[in-house]
Amino acid sequence: MNRDVIRKIWSRELELDDFSDDDDFFALGGHSLIMAKIQHAIGEELGIEVPMDELFRHSTVNSIAAHLAAQPATA
Repeated sequence: MNRDVIRKIWSRELELDDFSDDDDFFALGGHSLIMAKIQHAIGEELGIEVPMDELFRHSTVNSIAAHLAAQPATA
């Protein structure tokens, strides 16, 4: 499931193990450089390109996972 992969990416890039999937990225200490690393990792690990503005708009694991699940599949 994408949510689990996204959570692992966040955990790795934020260097945190204990957080909720509803915790805000910025409240966890995230900033634009870490967001760029997360964007790259999502592309590499899930094969999904996510525009940076969408990551800023959907700043929780659950929110970005739901957003990605709602996107139409690409060939």
